[in-house]
Amino acid sequence: MQWLKMKLRFVNLILLLISSTCAQLGGDPNGYLTYCPCMGRFGNQADHFLGSLAFAKALNRTLILPPWVEYRRGELRSRQVPFNTYFEVEPLKEYHRVITMADFMWHLADDIWPESERVSFCYKERYSLKQEKNDPDKPNCHAKDGNPFGPFWDTFHIDFVRSEFYAPLHFDVHHSNEAAKWQAKYPAESYPVLAFTGAPASFPVQLENCKLQRYLQWSQRYRDASKDFIREQLPRGAFLGIHLRNGIDWVRACEHVKDSQHLFASPQCLGYKNERGALYPELCMLSKEAIIRQLKRTIKNVRQTQPDNEIKSVFVASDSNHMIGELNTALSRMGISVHKLPEDDPYLDLAILGQSNHFIGNCISSYSAFVKRERDVHGFPSYFWGFPKEKDRKHTNVHEEL
Repeated sequence: MQWLKMKLRFVNLILLLISSTCAQLGGDPNGYLTYCPCMGRFGNQADHFLGSLAFAKALNRTLILPPWVEYRRGELRSRQVPFNTYFEVEPLKEYHRVITMADFMWHLADDIWPESERVSFCYKERYSLKQEKNDPDKPNCHAKDGNPFGPFWDTFHIDFVRSEFYAPLHFDVHHSNEAAKWQAKYPAESYPVLAFTGAPASFPVQLENCKLQRYLQWSQRYRDASKDFIREQLPRGAFLGIHLRNGIDWVRACEHVKDSQHLFASPQCLGYKNERGALYPELCMLSKEAIIRQLKRTIKNVRQTQPDNEIKSVFVASDSNHMIGELNTALSRMGISVHKLPEDDPYLDLAILGQSNHFIGNCISSYSAFVKRERDVHGFPSYFWGFPKEKDRKHTNVHEEL
């Protein structure tokens, strides 16, 4: 029986690869789907990507992989970075058919999606920032209005001839027959490409889509760079990776904790139904003193439970203050050194954090959530700052690892 299951998996994989190849060479008769990853920075875009991948599979359309949208300091327009700069394309094909946007636009778009038939999809009318462009008699998605919307589609010289409002359809294909409704309303023969003004997915990522992280694998460049740093810059032995979210924008975001049941990626530690507790300020922003206490406690716990693989160093990723001086001072008596990249590279930070022996992240941050999902794929332990509450640790036996 086990042999038969393995054989069926192999056959299904071969068929999927053949279908994917045919789709890229001659076009997919089932149609295509793409979108602008126009909400937030990488963590949010990664959440949306997993949901969009699941949505494309449910509709049985090839997903056109959009570039990642990046915002550089001092630049007025976003930059679009090819998908395969950071992640491999081939592993995604084990799950569903995909093609990079560059390949689609250069090799297939003229025949499958001619300029005269390019339609933008949005839930309902999206108003332009330029009041003169809003016509009550001609509602529009204004798919290219503003940044990053305009720069994103301009990267591939894409303009839209009209708008399509898909309300009341939605993207949850796990708990309803929504996929069938989409296929019935927008058949591939009439709509070869569904191009959404935003990601066809929820934020944070649906619980059912978290497992798709296994198909999102780092490119060779980032695999090599992360391994080189670990081998050449960190002392031999186990290391603890930490993510410190403490920039001024994050300080402002944390002000919303008091008015929220969930905030950003908080379901990753509290549960999607708050089954592991309610939101509290320390989950979002912990004091320096509390950070040091939790670090020391984690290092001591590992020494007690894994004496043959003690933590020898700490690697820090941060959007602002890495606290290198404070942490080196606090941990020096424990024989622990603290490290960061010589130059900021948030993607390399992620690749390194994913390989750490232990990880402490920010429960609210979608950037930390990316690390947590990747580590879950490999069975690596992860913890969160301020979770559970310090007073709860003293009076309960709640295990910190999630």
